[in-house]
Amino acid sequence: MLKMMTFQGLLGQHPMPRTPDFLGHPQKLPSTSEVDSEASMSEASSEDLVPALEARVAPEPEGEEAVEEKEKKKKPKGLASVFSIFKGRKRKKEKSSPSSGQPEPGPGLNSPPPTVEELKAALEAGRLEAAGLLLALEQELVAMAMAGGMDEEELVRRQSKVEALYVLLRDQVLGLLRRPLDTAPERLHQALAVVAEQEREDRRAAEAGPGAATLATTRPRCWLQQWRHTVAVVAAERMGVRPATGTEGRSEMEGAFLHMGRTMKEDLEAVAERLRPLFPAEFDVVGTYARSYHEHFAAHAATLAQFELCERDAYLLLLWVQNLYPNDILRSPTLAAELQGVSLGSLLPPRQIRLLEASFLSNEVDNVKELMARALELESQRWTQDVAPQKLDGHCHSELAIDIIQIVSQGEAKAENITPDLGLQIKQVLLVELATFLRSYQRTFDEFLERGKQLKNYRANVIANINNCLSFRTSIEQNWQVLQDPQRQLLDPLSEIKSHGFDILLQNLFVDLKPLFKRFTKTRWAVPAETLEEILATVDGRLPEFWKLQDCFREELMEAVHLHLVKEYIIRLSKRQLVLKTAEQQQQLASHILANADTIQLFCKQNGSPASWLHPALPTMAEIIRLQDPSAIKMEVATYATSYPDFSKGHLSAILAIKGNLSSSEAKSIRNILDINMGVQEPSRALFSLIKVG
Repeated sequence: MLKMMTFQGLLGQHPMPRTPDFLGHPQKLPSTSEVDSEASMSEASSEDLVPALEARVAPEPEGEEAVEEKEKKKKPKGLASVFSIFKGRKRKKEKSSPSSGQPEPGPGLNSPPPTVEELKAALEAGRLEAAGLLLALEQELVAMAMAGGMDEEELVRRQSKVEALYVLLRDQVLGLLRRPLDTAPERLHQALAVVAEQEREDRRAAEAGPGAATLATTRPRCWLQQWRHTVAVVAAERMGVRPATGTEGRSEMEGAFLHMGRTMKEDLEAVAERLRPLFPAEFDVVGTYARSYHEHFAAHAATLAQFELCERDAYLLLLWVQNLYPNDILRSPTLAAELQGVSLGSLLPPRQIRLLEASFLSNEVDNVKELMARALELESQRWTQDVAPQKLDGHCHSELAIDIIQIVSQGEAKAENITPDLGLQIKQVLLVELATFLRSYQRTFDEFLERGKQLKNYRANVIANINNCLSFRTSIEQNWQVLQDPQRQLLDPLSEIKSHGFDILLQNLFVDLKPLFKRFTKTRWAVPAETLEEILATVDGRLPEFWKLQDCFREELMEAVHLHLVKEYIIRLSKRQLVLKTAEQQQQLASHILANADTIQLFCKQNGSPASWLHPALPTMAEIIRLQDPSAIKMEVATYATSYPDFSKGHLSAILAIKGNLSSSEAKSIRNILDINMGVQEPSRALFSLIKVG
């Protein structure tokens, strides 16, 4: 029986080599403008980012108001307060006036702005605090461009310096987010904060509308989108690693699916457990990683679906698409809740899945048919080659039924592994194929019954095939109840195999019993006890062979023997060769019949016959022979007809012929009792319909 295949089970069969640590890829995020930014920043100074007074306003007389205005323009608001983060830089200290007595000013509003080299060095050193300075410089540059008064070429040059620093900042931030599990939580929080700040600035710029025409449009920067792209790149790298070769019994495609499935599951579990608590909700970190891994998985599956795959790989593709991927990964205990709101969909479109399923069903049904035919061919060869059947618990045994049931069950299980609905579809088709096989099995068995009678192991193989019917019937009754008419399609061939087998086993016995039963009439029932004793001894000699049958079949066979004994006994009484004139003679015969009936019933019951319905047949007939009152005989006949609906006037006439002291009118009156409709149903078991009377 094909075991249910699960993702966990597949992973547990052969350990796969570990792939690199999740999100620990050493590559740096590529930057298309990195070389240009290095060159453009090499000549920059603080004057590139903090405009000189001359570049901002026209010269004016040095009045008090002019001096104040000049001082305001030299110190752009909002920048000096954040420059203090660059502690430790060596700057020239302004000496305080000796006469003032004031201490030297510390970093603060009077601190000079950082140079481009200092910002560059800070960013290269990973000091993401500089992101705030860079944003402030960008905003100040935009403000100056909007205010006018500065040379356009100078504005463009300064903007290029700002953008060069942004390239460096972006590479630093996305580089950290590319390897989040290798990054300290504090640093990760900083990088996430920078991306979130840039997203807010993108939205603010979009709401503000177009800026000065002098500056190139740099918003939106879309760093959140670039981070998502980085995740997709990492997912492709992780999923695209080729698994180690040499995995026993696995195709290249199977190994690739196992690697991708395990990698996706383990990585998403790490994201959910370790990253989701650290990332802001707007990043949708679990959904972003899940979609990236899913897209790579789906692209790989779609590519494979375009090729003409072997049956094994086509089945494996369906198994992953319809079962293992959605159930063992997406709905696994650790990920089901995390992915509940993430709509990933199927790895393949519905139309492609339907085509693959149709191909699978066709191939699998053909395989089942071929395997069943081959199993029957091998079994029939053993019969004709006179190979003795196996013995199991003392019974003749054949593996045919087990093989066929396993073949059909495996086909059904493979489909159910894909989806329950596909399992139901193939079950309906396999029902038809199983019924066809059983008819073929019946025909092959009948041919053997005709041609193999001279073989030494002929009868043992007949018994083995009868026993096969039990395994078939049990499996059908337990597993194939979807049939509208299972009796006709599946059970009828089994009944015929059993019936024909019984005929072979009983044929010689019944032939041997025939001359013994004839003695009853030849001796005019003078010594019925001795004749019956010889009959039962003959039956007893055949019983050891019957014990090789399964118990249920042995009981059925003994019931057939029981029926034959009662039937032949009645036939001998119905020969019209015995006419008894006196009541005493009739009572003596009735006593013999009663004694024989008890002997037959006891013998058959002790040897397993369940045919208790046969027990009244002979005693009631003896009572009809014994009784002398026509009314009493009528009542007994009426009761007899109720127990045995196939008891006819012909059978009654043959019994009444024994009573030589009964007038023709009385006999006719007794026979007419059978004309009365007593609501008798058709017989469920045949007895008198098997007895022909002249």
